[in-house]
Amino acid sequence: MAADGGSFSLGLPCVFSPKSRQYLALCAQDGRLRIWNTDIKTLNQEYVPSAHLSATCTCISWGPCRKAKEGPQRKKRKSDAGQVENQVDLLALGTAAGSVIIYSTVKGALHCTLDGGHSGGVNCVQWHPEDCLLYSGSDDTRIVEWDLQTGKARCKWKADRASVTSLCVSPDGKLLLSAGHTIKMWDLETKEVYRKFTGHSTAVTTLRFATTRPPDSNGLYFLSGAAQDRLLSVWQVREDGKDKNSVVSFNLTDEPHHIDLLTSSSKDEAVRLAVVCKDGQLHLFEHLLNGPCKKPLSPLCTVQMTGVEDSPVPVPLLAVALTPDNHSLLLAYGNHLQPVMERVEVNTAERHVCLTRDVRTTLSLNMETTVSKVKTPVGNAKSKVLVPGLPGHQAPVKGALGSEKRKGTDAKEMSIEERLGKIKMSPEKGVKGAPSLQTDNYAVLLVQGLESKDINILNKVFHTRKDNLIKKTVALLPLPAVLPLVEEITKRMQGHPYTAVLMVRWLKAVLMQHTSYLASLPDLVFQLGVLYHVIESRVKMFHKLSKLHGKLYLLMTQSPLTKTMLQVTKVFQMRILITGRRMRPWKTRRRKA
Repeated sequence: MAADGGSFSLGLPCVFSPKSRQYLALCAQDGRLRIWNTDIKTLNQEYVPSAHLSATCTCISWGPCRKAKEGPQRKKRKSDAGQVENQVDLLALGTAAGSVIIYSTVKGALHCTLDGGHSGGVNCVQWHPEDCLLYSGSDDTRIVEWDLQTGKARCKWKADRASVTSLCVSPDGKLLLSAGHTIKMWDLETKEVYRKFTGHSTAVTTLRFATTRPPDSNGLYFLSGAAQDRLLSVWQVREDGKDKNSVVSFNLTDEPHHIDLLTSSSKDEAVRLAVVCKDGQLHLFEHLLNGPCKKPLSPLCTVQMTGVEDSPVPVPLLAVALTPDNHSLLLAYGNHLQPVMERVEVNTAERHVCLTRDVRTTLSLNMETTVSKVKTPVGNAKSKVLVPGLPGHQAPVKGALGSEKRKGTDAKEMSIEERLGKIKMSPEKGVKGAPSLQTDNYAVLLVQGLESKDINILNKVFHTRKDNLIKKTVALLPLPAVLPLVEEITKRMQGHPYTAVLMVRWLKAVLMQHTSYLASLPDLVFQLGVLYHVIESRVKMFHKLSKLHGKLYLLMTQSPLTKTMLQVTKVFQMRILITGRRMRPWKTRRRKA
C-alpha cells in the first residue's frame, strides 16, 4: 500500500501523514479509524463510521497540507494563522459500499460523504497535489473526479475492462496513473489516454511516480507493484512512445504491502525506496534512474524485527516512512489495534539488520498512557463470536435457494446433505422459479467439500459441464483452497476416464486463474509432482493412440468391403443395445413381408 496514497491491497489500510509524518492513520479489523501521534506515541483520535460493519474501509489517503487560500471553508482562529501552511487536515477513506468518507482531523469529526459515484467497492483514492480534487477507482471499472468544495462528482469515465485497483497523480498534477487490466496514463485536462503499459498478470496494488521531471524529456519514471508478485517494476515514459517494457526491477522476498520513496528531481539524484513486504520484512533501495537495467536489483539493506524471547518470534512491520536523513527511519510494527512507532537509525552498510524489541512491554506502557473515549462492553466468557462467510472467502455467501424460513426458535436446522438433496443442479426447462445453485454457492460448496472431504458435496460440484460456470467458480475460490483443489483434481484424474475428462476442464480453469499463485509456492515441484506424472503418462499414451487411430482410419476408408462390414456390425450392435434381442435372419423377414 502506498504511503501517500490509497491503494488496493489485501492487507489493512495503514498510512503516514505527508511531510512531517506526525500522524499514522490505520483501520483495524473492527472497521474503526484510529489516528496515532508518532511524536508522543499515543492515540490522538478515533472515529467509528456509521456503517463500519457493513461498509468496511478498503483504502486510506491523506490530503495535501493545507494552504492559506485552500482547504475546507471554516473560520480560523488567530492563534492558528501561522500553522496553516504545514497542517494536515483531510483524510479520505474508500469503503466497500462504493462511498468515500472525508474525515477532518482538525474538527475531529466527519467532514462530508461522497456518494453516488460508484456502483462497486472503492479500491483506491488519490488527492490532487494542488487543486481541491480527489480521484477514486472502483470495482465498477470507473474513475471519478470529486470536487470537495461542492461534494459532488465533477467527472466520471470508464478506465478499463477490469477493476481499477490503484491510482497515482503526477507531482505537477497533469497526469494520472490508473491500474486495471493494464496500466494507463491519463491526461487530466482532456481525460484521454497518454500511454499504456502492460507487464503484470495480477492486480496492481501500488503506483508511484519516482521522478518529478516532465515526460517530454525521457526523464519521467514511475514504479508499480502487484499482488503475489515479488518484483517492483520501474517504467520510463519516453518521448518516442517506445516504453512497452519496464527498465528496472527491484527484487523482494514477498509481495509489497507498504511503499515509501523520495522522488528524484534531477538526473544526478538517486531515488530512495523503502518497501515493507507481506512477510513483515523491510527492504531499502537506492538507485540512479538513468536507463534500462537487465538484472533485478537486490536491496541495499534488509531490516527485520524479532522479539526478545528465548526462541525469537518475528515481529511484522506495518509501515515505514523515509526521512531526509539517510540513516533515519520511522517504523510502525506490531498489530493494527495497538501499533508501536519508533524512529531508528539503520546502518545501510550492512546487508541484513535484525532489530530486537520487547513488544509486550512497549504495548503495556502505551496502553497506560493512551486516552480513549470509547467504552469497552462487558462480555461473558462463554459468549461466542459469529463471523459470516468462510476463512479467506471474500465473496458474499448467499443462502441456498428454496430453504424454508424458521418459524420458531426451536426449529431444527437442516444439514448440508438435506440442503443438497433439495437443490437441483440443473433446473428443468420451462419451469419458472426452479431452484438452482448460483456461482458463489458453487464456490462455497467446493470450499466446504475440500475442507470436510465430503465426497457427496464434491461430486455435486465436479459433475457440472458448463465451462463458464467452472471458470467463475474457480475465480471466486480463496487462495488457501487452490492447492487442495489441485490435489483433489489429481486424485480424480487417476480414476474413471469419464471423471478424468471432467477434471481436465477444472484443471484448465485453475491454471488460467491461479497460475501466478502456484508459481509463487516454494515447493511447487513436490506438491504438483503427482499431477505432472499423470499428465506425462497421458501424453505418452496419446502418441500410441494416435497411431492406432490412423491405422483404423486407413482400414475403414481404403477397403470398401471392410467399411461395409463394419457398418453392418455397428447396426447389429446398436439394435442389440436398443431392443435387447438379436435380429432375425434377412430371409425370414422377407418371407413374412
